[in-house]
Amino acid sequence: MTTQSTTPTAPTMRASVLTRPGTVEVQDVPVPTLTDNQVLVRISAVGVCGSDTHFFHEGHIGDMVVKEPLILGHESAGRIVAIGADVSPDRIGERVSIEPQKPCRVCEYCKGGQYNLCPDIEFYAAPPIHGAFAEFAAIDSDFAYPVPDHVSDAAAALIEPLSVAIATCRKAAVQPGSRVLIAGAGPIGILVAKVAGIYGAADITVSDPAPHRREFVLGAGATRAVDPRSDDLAGAGTLFDVFVDASGAPAAIQAGIRAVKPGGKVVLVGMGADTVELPVSLIQNREIELTGIFRYTNTWPMAIDLVASGLVDLDALITHRFGLEDVKTALLTGGQDPHAIKSIIVP
Repeated sequence: MTTQSTTPTAPTMRASVLTRPGTVEVQDVPVPTLTDNQVLVRISAVGVCGSDTHFFHEGHIGDMVVKEPLILGHESAGRIVAIGADVSPDRIGERVSIEPQKPCRVCEYCKGGQYNLCPDIEFYAAPPIHGAFAEFAAIDSDFAYPVPDHVSDAAAALIEPLSVAIATCRKAAVQPGSRVLIAGAGPIGILVAKVAGIYGAADITVSDPAPHRREFVLGAGATRAVDPRSDDLAGAGTLFDVFVDASGAPAAIQAGIRAVKPGGKVVLVGMGADTVELPVSLIQNREIELTGIFRYTNTWPMAIDLVASGLVDLDALITHRFGLEDVKTALLTGGQDPHAIKSIIVP
């Protein structure tokens, strides 16, 4: 049983559906059915993520394989229009940012605070769970976070990649005075640079071959931007406390690891090849800690505060906006437009 707003939704909604790799179609699909503890959100904005483009082009990411039609999109925000039986009616009408995952809440990982590692987690746009390139989406009520009125719809959606950056800096133990190297000046690399600065990093070096991205990241918190084709940081004797790979490029990962000081940390967040050759003896001899990032836990409150306070300007990342009919164009834009940073879908 659900309680709905004064504007009831129709039984179907428009959604952009990935029907096979390289093909998306706008279709009428059923509006999600709510459980007692869920809310229905009318989607106002959805960011286009690298994982969306991977699924679009390749049909899989690692062992996550698209086997049937799938609605992509997980960086999302909107307004609550209907509620489950156990949710307060006061929530109807709230503008919210969606943490796009539903953990089981009872496994050892959920109970240990690592609900992102829950083996039964349901994550937007991770097959077979539908995402938010649609008019409506359902989410557990406590994963729909209210946002202040002065935070834009698009910024509310981009709380998700900001959460990735927060999780990355936490895992890397960035602290005042840290020297941080980041490979890749896409949205995640840019946001990692910004959050690292907020955490007090003294040197934030970002490596990217694209001149416009290097210029952009310098205005977003980086203290230095270098071209990996010509700047050999390790060869120049520059060593860092932390290396974050936000590129997924094997060469960037290998070069970044070589630029980490003994006892330093490496965090892999970019999506690339399933298997990468690593300098194992160097990792052993320097006792470098190497780990990955898989989404996030308990990051939304901090991320919303950073945006609401003005410390992070997510709207500045947006270079393109599209409707549901143009999702394919949006998915291709990152690879075709050299000046693209972040695309937003407005259903």
